[in-house]
Amino acid sequence: MSSILSMILAGGEGSRLSPLTGYRAKPAVPFGGQYRIIDFVLSNFVNSDLHKIYVLTQFKSHSLNKHLQRCWRIAGLSDKFIDTLPAQMWTGQDWYQGTADAIFQNLHLVESQDPDQVAIFGGDHIYTMDVRKMINLHEESEAALTVAAIPVPVEEAYHFGVIEIDESGCMIGFEEKPKENPKTIPGNPNYVLASMGNYIFERKCLERVLREDHLNEESSHDFGKDIIPKLFPKEKVMVYNYAENEVPGSDKTGYWRDVGTLDAYWEANMDLLSDNPPIDLHNLKWPINTYVPPFPPALIAYNRESREGHINDSMIGTGCIFNDVFMDHSVVGYNVEIGKQARVSDSVILPNVKIGEGCEIRKAIIDKRVEIAPGTKIGVNLEEDRKLFKVTESGIVVIPRGTKVGF
Repeated sequence: MSSILSMILAGGEGSRLSPLTGYRAKPAVPFGGQYRIIDFVLSNFVNSDLHKIYVLTQFKSHSLNKHLQRCWRIAGLSDKFIDTLPAQMWTGQDWYQGTADAIFQNLHLVESQDPDQVAIFGGDHIYTMDVRKMINLHEESEAALTVAAIPVPVEEAYHFGVIEIDESGCMIGFEEKPKENPKTIPGNPNYVLASMGNYIFERKCLERVLREDHLNEESSHDFGKDIIPKLFPKEKVMVYNYAENEVPGSDKTGYWRDVGTLDAYWEANMDLLSDNPPIDLHNLKWPINTYVPPFPPALIAYNRESREGHINDSMIGTGCIFNDVFMDHSVVGYNVEIGKQARVSDSVILPNVKIGEGCEIRKAIIDKRVEIAPGTKIGVNLEEDRKLFKVTESGIVVIPRGTKVGF
């Protein structure tokens, strides 16, 4: 794996995740109690023995940079590194204009590393993947480019690049985010084969197509819109079936979530609480690495005489303090305090939150450093909640970072 350079696109604005992206880039958004979204792709690379990694950042990158410094510093041998690459206007007076332009503006670093292949992955998805298996397909097929793909419901096709393949898995068609009549999988009209935005390029091919694209004034400089549609008719582009990818220590396959909306983010957190979670966070052979501050173990207290309160189907971070709390089906980050007789259900509570006595929280996402006054109700009357907070189409109430509620 030493001849492969990995580059993670982590500069997206993430406007559909607002207000969670009000103070941070989308890959820096907390997830699953103690992780950040970017921890998943970084863990996939490191667990796959890929240790030359550039993380390309742009919008609101301070929180992401701080997390990477705390958790993702590879010390020791000089040929192992995880470095951040903020937009620096190397090629002119513009920030990154698209995914392809982001890589183009850093081609000098690709050249300095002199890899045989370049793996270019997105930094904002929840999944586990043994990248080595995709690399093996790429090398064995002698492709110029290999694209990871997964079946998705046809009604979601407009979010993705839709792929057509022949019997050998070679790409024979590609349409970026089709608005109508997407090409479905032969024999399965309810699904399309969607690009995951994960690519492995031959280094020389990558350099050539990016330089050509840079000179095209009509291009949007995006891999899905511009690079792939022009490349597959001329050169061999293979498609890797991610649905068959297994990581060591687990037999779960095919789980990949684009948490680009608040509803998708909430649903992905809830997936962790199912009877048979589709992603295995307890797999010690494929750990998801992260940084957690040195808080003490969680403290769960009940009144011994009345035994009030219960906690069911929930994940709870370190440093939490609960007193006689009723909690169902919720994901709670570290250092969260919840007062007596409070009720929390179907909610995602990020770290460093304080919830007062007697509060009732239903189907909510509560960002960091929120303080909720005793007796406050959230998610009980959505019409009242809409006057103060964002409420999604499915009825999820989202409380922005640092908000004081009910005081």
